[in-house]
Amino acid sequence: MGASQAGDPGLFGPSSVTWQMHGDPMMWVAGVRALYLQALHPRVVRGVMQNSDFRRDAWGRLMRTANFVGTMTYGTTEAAEKAGARVRKLHSMLTATDPDTGERYAVDEPELLLWVHCAEIDSYLRVLRRSGFRLTDAQADRYVREHHVSARLVGLDPDAVPADQAELAAYFEKMLPVLVAGPEAHEVDDFLVRPPTHPLFVPAREVLWRRVAHLAYAALPPYAHELYGRPAPEPATVTRQLRATGALLRCIPARVRWQLPPKHIIRAMARLGPDSRPAPYKVGR
Repeated sequence: MGASQAGDPGLFGPSSVTWQMHGDPMMWVAGVRALYLQALHPRVVRGVMQNSDFRRDAWGRLMRTANFVGTMTYGTTEAAEKAGARVRKLHSMLTATDPDTGERYAVDEPELLLWVHCAEIDSYLRVLRRSGFRLTDAQADRYVREHHVSARLVGLDPDAVPADQAELAAYFEKMLPVLVAGPEAHEVDDFLVRPPTHPLFVPAREVLWRRVAHLAYAALPPYAHELYGRPAPEPATVTRQLRATGALLRCIPARVRWQLPPKHIIRAMARLGPDSRPAPYKVGR
């Protein structure tokens, strides 16, 4: 490791809310919720479906997103900036076609990038809080504000991005007339419930993955359930399920969880020392 990288806290650093939150295992459930939410914007989901073989490479897409979030959160400043540059370059080369009008549009239109960004931040925040990760409203606002950094990395103007929970809620309220569960959204839904897998792994998919997918879907806002047309348990029941799942996953020692590739947190701790270890109790410091 170069001297310039040793001790580099990256774009967020151990004193941020993001640093503590993104090490939580419920981020995986939150990530799937974000996919469900993102698919309700017709231009966003068409951009995904027309530029990738989603059904055959959805695992790869999910892992690439997780790797980007991990690099952005726990990587060095240089690594995070390079990851952002790669994402911006890739998006700048992609277009999609609206089948209703024939219009061809760029997938990196600010409106579309903003929807993807807000769906992710809202999902991470809501799933973790409902599952028992304790944040005050002020800390939750701080988390939303911290992600002006991630907005910049993907090519957004940070000043055009919600800066707290109230602005985030107002944004979703404004977007409601745009949202629809079209054929592409239902294809995403079908995939997330029954992703193709090797026959040997079908039992694991039925026992483990479907629970994750159902919980992520249940954690969506009521308007999303209405659009998809699939019912969900009462919110209080969903919150109990999220808390139970969070409690179970957090029983797995963090050191064990963090050993899974790509080991962003382990590398960050090696760079910054053991005191940089993410932990929920550090949020209020």
